Amino acid sequence: MLDWRLSHEQVTEDCSEEEKNPTYRESVRCKIFLGFTSNLISSGVRDIIRYLLQHHMVEVIVTTAGGIEEDLIKCLADTYRGEFSLPGAALRSKGLNRIGNLLVPNDNYCKFEDWVIPIFDQMLEEQSTKHVLWTPSKVIARLGKEINNESSYLYWAYKNDIPVFCPGLTDGSLGDMLYFHSFRNPGLVIDLVQDIRTINSEAVHAHPRKTGMIVLGGGLPKHHICNANMMRNGADYAVFINTAQEFDGSDSGARPDEAVSWGKIRGSAKSVKVHCDATIAFPLLVAETFAAKRAKPDEPTTR
Repeated sequence: MLDWRLSHEQVTEDCSEEEKNPTYRESVRCKIFLGFTSNLISSGVRDIIRYLLQHHMVEVIVTTAGGIEEDLIKCLADTYRGEFSLPGAALRSKGLNRIGNLLVPNDNYCKFEDWVIPIFDQMLEEQSTKHVLWTPSKVIARLGKEINNESSYLYWAYKNDIPVFCPGLTDGSLGDMLYFHSFRNPGLVIDLVQDIRTINSEAVHAHPRKTGMIVLGGGLPKHHICNANMMRNGADYAVFINTAQEFDGSDSGARPDEAVSWGKIRGSAKSVKVHCDATIAFPLLVAETFAAKRAKPDEPTTR
C-alpha cells in the first residue's frame, strides 16, 4: 500500500499525456482511507492518528461521533485512568463516566458545551447570511479549525485539508449539543447527502491511483469506507484490525473475503485481517511502516 507508485503499472493506450510522464507516474501514490471507532480516540491511539494526519500520511478519515468529540474534549480537559471493574453506580454518584478503564468527569462535557454552542451559533448565522450548506465533514473541519490545538488530530486534518467523515454525527455528545442548540437557537441544518457524494467521489475519482483501506475496529467506519470503495469496484489494499468474529454475520467481524463478494475489495487485492486489540497492533504497525518510511536513512527508526 505504501510502496505502490503508478510507475509500477504498465502505461495504457488511453491514459493522458500527463500519466505517461515518468516523473508524474513516480509521484502518484496509493490513496489511503483510515477508519477507526471512538474508543481509539479515547485511548492513547489518538496520538498515533494525530501523527499520521500531521504528516499527511493518509488522505481520507472516517470515524464515529465519539471519535470527533473525544478528540476535542481532550483539548479542553483531562481524562483519567481507572479500572474496568469500577462499579457504575459509585462512579455515577461521583459524576464520573467510564470508557473501559478510562474516567471522564461530567464537567468535561460542560466545558465542551460552553465551547461548542457559540460555534454552532456562528455556523447558523453563516447559514442564514452567507447561505453556507453545512455537512458533517464541513462541521468537523470547522471544529478542527476552532480548537486550534496541535494535540488534536482534527486540527491537523483541518490544516492539511484532509476530510473527516462521520455519517453518525449525532450519535454522541455532539448530538446532545445539537439537540440543546436546536432549542436555544433553532434552524441549523446539516446535510448528509452532500457528504455521501463527497466520500464516494473520493474513491471514484481516485483514478489513476490505487486505493487502500486501514480500518481499526468495526461498525460504521469500516462499512462506510468499504461502501465508498465499492463505487470504484473495490479497494486494492485492505488491512482490518479488530477482535470481532464473523460467526454472528456482522460486518464488523467479516473477513476481507466477504467484502470481495460485494465488490468492496478487488479480487486481486492484497488484504489481511489482524485479530488483535488495535491499541496494541496499530502503534507497532505505524512504527514499522509509516514512521519507518518517514525516517531519514541515517536516523534510527522509533520502535
